[in-house]
Amino acid sequence: MVKESDLYAPVKALLETRGYSVKAEINDCDVVACKEGLPPVIVELKLVFTLELVFQAINRQNRSDDIYLAVLAPNTPAKRKNWRSRRRDCVKLCRLLGLGLMTVDLTQKPGRQTDVLLDPCPYRPRKNRRQQTRLMTEFTARRGDPNTGGVSRTIIITSYRQDALRCAVALSDGDNKTVADIKAASGTPRTATILQKNYYGWFERTSRGVYCLSPLGREGLQIYAEVIPTLGDNSG
Repeated sequence: MVKESDLYAPVKALLETRGYSVKAEINDCDVVACKEGLPPVIVELKLVFTLELVFQAINRQNRSDDIYLAVLAPNTPAKRKNWRSRRRDCVKLCRLLGLGLMTVDLTQKPGRQTDVLLDPCPYRPRKNRRQQTRLMTEFTARRGDPNTGGVSRTIIITSYRQDALRCAVALSDGDNKTVADIKAASGTPRTATILQKNYYGWFERTSRGVYCLSPLGREGLQIYAEVIPTLGDNSG
């Protein structure tokens, strides 16, 4: 059975190839490597990537800026699949915290067992203006607070769905209406786009520029009956 101590030799060998002098178990640190003129490198060893390992590494940052987490490379198909799904997030977390990350594959030949995925460095995330704009646009456009934070496997009432519901309500009397009439009744600026794309299948085009409510639309009004009274109009 593989032990955490089995990771030590490959990690030590890697650091020695970088010119460091390496010793184990120095003041509760699994691995400490020193090179003249540079801050010490500290490596914490674990068989799997865990929050416990992350906390351990964070607690070492008052001793050095160069802290690595070293974990055993997955050695079964199931573990490899799980690691592939988590690797990007693990690397991102380490980058955010200014930590380094390496994996140790004991099935490889000596000298090729350690793979450095990330070196520690200060992290300043770049803001994605497009994503920030989308966030604020949705926040501003959504009327009220129709959802509950933290829920899963439930339909989110977005501002788009609210506007589509307003258009459906405007057609709920069963009459065919023009786009202009629906827009005026719903107070929804993007009425034309909603009707043309018909994302939810709630509308039917009866003639050029004229629409009615589809059976799915009538069903939608029933499904979201509790939401409809909260919609108001979309003009303010």
